[in-house]
Amino acid sequence: MVFRLLGPLAVTGADGAPVPATGGPKVRALLARLLLDAGRTVPVERLLDGLYGDEPPAGAQGALQAQVSRLRRALPPGVAVEFSAAGYRLAVGDPATDVDVLRFEALAREGARAGAAGDPGRAAGLLREALGLWRGPALADVRDAPFAAGQAARLDALRLDAVEEWAAAELAVGGDPAALVRELERPVREQPLRERLRGLQMRALAEAGRQAEALAVYEEVRTALAEELGADPSPELSAAHLEVLRGGTAVPDRACPPLPAPLTDFVGRERERERLAALVTAARLVTLVGPGGAGKTRLALEVGAGLPGEVRFVDLAAVGGAGPVPGGDGRTGPVSVEVAEAFAAALGVRGAARLETALAGRPVLLIVDNCEHVVAETALLVRRLLAACPGLRMLTTSRESLGITGESLLPLGALAPDAAEDLFVRRAAAVRPGFTGHARVAELCAGLDGLPLAVELAAARLRTLSVEELADGLGERFELLSRGDRTAPERHRTLRAVVEWSWSLLEPDERELAARLSVFRGGATAEAVARVCGAGPGPLASLVEKSLVEVRDDGRYRMLETIRAYAAERLPDGDPAIAAHHAYYRELAEAADPELRGPDQLEWLARLDAEDANLRAALRRGTPEDGLRLVAALSPYWWLRGLRGRVAAPVAELLDRVEPTAELGEEYALCVLAAGLREGEHVDRAREFLVARTAPLGQPYTAFLWSTSIGPLEGLRMGDDPWARALGQVGHAHLTSSKALFAEALAGFRALGERWGTATALEGLAAHTAEPLPLLAEALELFESLGVAEDVVDLLHRRAAVHEAAGDAASAAADRARAATTSRRAGLPG
Repeated sequence: MVFRLLGPLAVTGADGAPVPATGGPKVRALLARLLLDAGRTVPVERLLDGLYGDEPPAGAQGALQAQVSRLRRALPPGVAVEFSAAGYRLAVGDPATDVDVLRFEALAREGARAGAAGDPGRAAGLLREALGLWRGPALADVRDAPFAAGQAARLDALRLDAVEEWAAAELAVGGDPAALVRELERPVREQPLRERLRGLQMRALAEAGRQAEALAVYEEVRTALAEELGADPSPELSAAHLEVLRGGTAVPDRACPPLPAPLTDFVGRERERERLAALVTAARLVTLVGPGGAGKTRLALEVGAGLPGEVRFVDLAAVGGAGPVPGGDGRTGPVSVEVAEAFAAALGVRGAARLETALAGRPVLLIVDNCEHVVAETALLVRRLLAACPGLRMLTTSRESLGITGESLLPLGALAPDAAEDLFVRRAAAVRPGFTGHARVAELCAGLDGLPLAVELAAARLRTLSVEELADGLGERFELLSRGDRTAPERHRTLRAVVEWSWSLLEPDERELAARLSVFRGGATAEAVARVCGAGPGPLASLVEKSLVEVRDDGRYRMLETIRAYAAERLPDGDPAIAAHHAYYRELAEAADPELRGPDQLEWLARLDAEDANLRAALRRGTPEDGLRLVAALSPYWWLRGLRGRVAAPVAELLDRVEPTAELGEEYALCVLAAGLREGEHVDRAREFLVARTAPLGQPYTAFLWSTSIGPLEGLRMGDDPWARALGQVGHAHLTSSKALFAEALAGFRALGERWGTATALEGLAAHTAEPLPLLAEALELFESLGVAEDVVDLLHRRAAVHEAAGDAASAAADRARAATTSRRAGLPG
């Protein structure tokens, strides 16, 4: 079954026979709109806009549901309208072959690629098939629907692109020039000033032996361009004229003057290239947004070079200035003269005032690069041109969006790790022949946030530095990567220049917030940003818009490390955000401590996991006494997560700064334990503080951690909270081999809903029961839910011994193998 939109809406069966019409005008319009996105979900809001315009009447949503019901009844078997929370989806067999619009777009795209790849024969065949799908004006009988005009203009533009690509391919393979002249007559009537089309017409006439007519075409177009647009013929049309005068052989032309040609191969953005190509085909305004150095320009040019039709490049990097465009209507506000003149220059138009005339009826894709410093002026001009010129499409690159209704955004951030490593290796091989990789390339690329420009700058330094030196020098990244391409724009020559350009575009309050955000590590929640930085949602949203901060899927705000390092240089010493950061995360740790011994243990562990980098950074801030209190609150978390090895170094630094007192003796002892010390002066002093303590321990984990790390310590008074009592019972049960105490402790931990204590009591109780395996299985499940790898490994070995004693060698071997895998993945010793 084939759905046809390239002409009046029609449905034909597999045998080509027509299927009866599907409903009235509104239902047919709904079907047409869904067919344009067949196989993809269309949001309800977009359907309402497409069927009713920008201001749907009251009850439009109910009317839409009624139309969907009518459409479902009218559709032939095997075709369905599916509904989900995201919207409606028209399910057809294979949209790429069963919907003529989608098949046309695919064939035209493939034909253009074949032509660009030097295979005009294949290009001609594909494009001839694509054009053969047209039976009249696109969406001919649903043009009254609000969505139809824009879509029809887009499809008409693609058809003209395909006609030009097909004509160029036919000339290249020596097709019948007389037939080609006839085929071009109607498109020429529709677009008499489309220069590529007229150049192809001239070449076809010349090939057919009609040179005089070909020269007359040139004079006709030259005169019209001068009178209507004040423009000269394009280089391509002039080249065609010269060929005719010389009697030269016709050759295929290009859609426009060559786009800036890359000097290196394209690496690592294949998925983004496909998405962007699809967006540019479907939408009239697409903006690539991302931080400096993400590769926005390169990706835009890569996609533009692979698209059929006319593509022009507008570089706004050197543009500044202000002032209204001559002839502006005043309704869109002032537009920078320099911005408009850059557009005019790219289009070969004399004077910005003639832009709309030059683009009227002209299907063209404009790639507008580097919009961020003139984003307001560019947005006004782009909106005006798109409204006046239905055949115009734009692909813009910017560090923030243009903010225009209908703009489709494609955020561009870091390369995937494997792509970043591949990019580094390829660029490094260019400066150090034979380079194929290094064990620390992944670490280096991750430290550079996977930003293509930073990775390329680092690879270029392999002329004089080793990979080890580069990876070790990331703390001084701006000095390390201070040499780049001498011919590149100044803001792309060094890593510092890339960030400085973005920084220079910020407002004062945005700069202050950006500097304060540098105190965070690994991102932060909106609440943390507000508390630590004293900023409202406005400046933070602006930094996100300007690609200085990214919002992750979990809702956390994060700076790329390169931007964070630059911002940190601009944070004044003693800024209140530094102390506020420590206070906020110490408060979080102290709030989490008791929750780690209750039913919400997993949720709080996950919350602390997300803030792990911030918690470690907070250790280096605040007074040494504050640091001791933070260590005391975090010790249970580090134990449960097996993180003591990771925090040993910053905790040891804290010990060197602190002057211990009896008041903070327990906190000092926990700091000694977290630093991984087992003997020495710090251990001796900590033991003295604990032995001399008369009050109950404030941290229920203290006695347990000391006994498991250093050895039992007599005389410690445990707290009287239920968790501490249950843990004390476990300790006494081990000393006395008391099944009753294990059972009592288990009941206490179960009442609290605490997993680690419950699993520990189950493991102890299993040694005193005739059927230990069910208890060990439950304990293992609890330990695994907590992610405590050491406990999981120990318990698997204990269960293996039980299996072995029961004569089940296979189960014992399986548990030992599982323990080895768990140990290896967790990086445990042995």
